[in-house]
Amino acid sequence: MERRIIHIDMDAFFASIEQRDNPELRGKPIIVGFDGPRGVVSTASYEARKYGVHSAMSVVKAKKLCPDLTIVATNHAHYKEVSMQVYDIFCAFTDKIEPLSIDEAFLDVTESETDRSPEDIAMAIKDRIRNELCLTASAGISYNKFLAKIASDYNKPDGIFSVSAEEALDFLAELPIEKFWGVGPKTASMMHKMGIFNGLQLRQCTMNHLTDVFGKAGEMYYNFARGIDDRPVEPVRIRKSVGCEQTFLTDLNRKSAIYIELYHIVLELMERLNKSKFCGHTLTLKVKFHDFVQVTRSITSIKPLDSKDTILPLAKTLMEQVDYSSKPVRLIGLSVSNPHNERQRPEWVEGTLKFKDWEDFTTK
Repeated sequence: MERRIIHIDMDAFFASIEQRDNPELRGKPIIVGFDGPRGVVSTASYEARKYGVHSAMSVVKAKKLCPDLTIVATNHAHYKEVSMQVYDIFCAFTDKIEPLSIDEAFLDVTESETDRSPEDIAMAIKDRIRNELCLTASAGISYNKFLAKIASDYNKPDGIFSVSAEEALDFLAELPIEKFWGVGPKTASMMHKMGIFNGLQLRQCTMNHLTDVFGKAGEMYYNFARGIDDRPVEPVRIRKSVGCEQTFLTDLNRKSAIYIELYHIVLELMERLNKSKFCGHTLTLKVKFHDFVQVTRSITSIKPLDSKDTILPLAKTLMEQVDYSSKPVRLIGLSVSNPHNERQRPEWVEGTLKFKDWEDFTTK
């Protein structure tokens, strides 16, 4: 039986919740994020997007593009609560649900309500989200996850789009390469240099050529260009790592200041580890310098990393391996991975997974 996959993507999720809960924000250009010199846009309302404002953009740039912009502080706990309400609606239609992030998920409805088309099911889901939560979502429908993911972005916001097996090759032929799942800016730039700008041109490349250039990802691109994606919808996502990071208001270059910040990051990491009941053996340090050059260092311990006393000495050891004498530090991050027990407690939402490039696609 051909699979019936629906990808649901909430429209401007954080911003839409704020506009729903605060009538004075409705119809106005708003962003959700930190209003500071190094703040980053988490989500932009569609009114703000008309000015070119988008997620991951600096707040400073967003203000320049849209002088009338309203900035709302992030309330992640509330957004997660709403995402659980969305998830409850999904559960009324299928038990095969794979969350991708706090605001999107795959649903396999192959064996659900077989007397109804997947388009009817997607519309019913959208209607319940609108009626019960006063929010909108876009839906993509196809016979695999790759095409459903692309389709959900095709008629945003509040859209629905379906790609059948018979339509897939023609649809992909004209699709810009940047729209392919797993193709981020770096990969797109490499493909442009190869003369690849759309799905048809990607399809004309041999698998050997693509794997020579992109490694294991080459096989994925080869299959995607042909509408092939055999990955099932995975109802359970297991947490593989826990981390946190801090961008500083002022770049740091004094050892004392750096180690004070490192200490506070370790404390925050411990809070997150305890909250998620996660334990691992590998500690990874990320340092981003003032020029945005980034380095990482990792160390694996025989003992589980489950306390400040086990993590802090290793964090200091890793920091000693980083040369910041002539390059001020902009950001420091720490994460624990390599869980000692692969049967970690699954969670519906694990954070925001946005596949910008193949490296993200494979590691998250």
